[in-house]
Amino acid sequence: MATDQIRQMVNFILQEAHEKANEIRVKTEHDFNLEKQTLVHEAKLSVQDEFAKKEKDREIQDRIARSTEIGQCRAKKMTLRDDLLVSLMKEASSKCKMVASGQNYPQLLQKLIVQGLIKIEEMEVTVYCRSEDVATVKKILPAAVKEYVEIMKKESGIKLEPKVTVNEDRSADLGESSNGGVKLTACDNRIVCDNTMSSRLSLVYEELMPSIRSILFSEY
Repeated sequence: MATDQIRQMVNFILQEAHEKANEIRVKTEHDFNLEKQTLVHEAKLSVQDEFAKKEKDREIQDRIARSTEIGQCRAKKMTLRDDLLVSLMKEASSKCKMVASGQNYPQLLQKLIVQGLIKIEEMEVTVYCRSEDVATVKKILPAAVKEYVEIMKKESGIKLEPKVTVNEDRSADLGESSNGGVKLTACDNRIVCDNTMSSRLSLVYEELMPSIRSILFSEY
């Protein structure tokens, strides 16, 4: 009888231990699976974040590359445009030199002097020109002054008697870069009217620049 009770007690204890062990095993497996799922989920999120970051970095680098390429293309276009405009300016300058060696150049010099006198509005004026033009300027200067006086008399009713002379300091003559024409000064060079061919060309160039760009680069 006592033996049966002891056996039953032992069986009960073993059953309880078995159930407790099984319970611990189930809980351990559940906790393990839960932890594994959490780790896997976190790993997935980390991979996704890393992928998203790399994708964003790639997009940024692509945009930077495109922007750089566009900038380089624009810079190249601007360089080509500037080169073309410079070549046009050089060609126009060479045309000015041809004009300065043409048969109508004396008449042009006279008109430039008259225009300069009208602009400068002074009674004592010195005319500067290229060394090769000195003889021509001296020859046509009286006619230029006469034309100027007639214009002013017609416009104002007053007959002026300006003193207009040609510069005698050959070291101060205009350089070849002027492409011809004249420069008038007064009041000890404080007043200057640059009527050289290069100056006139630059003025025309600046005035016509919008039209030139529109004609040459309208496709842009």
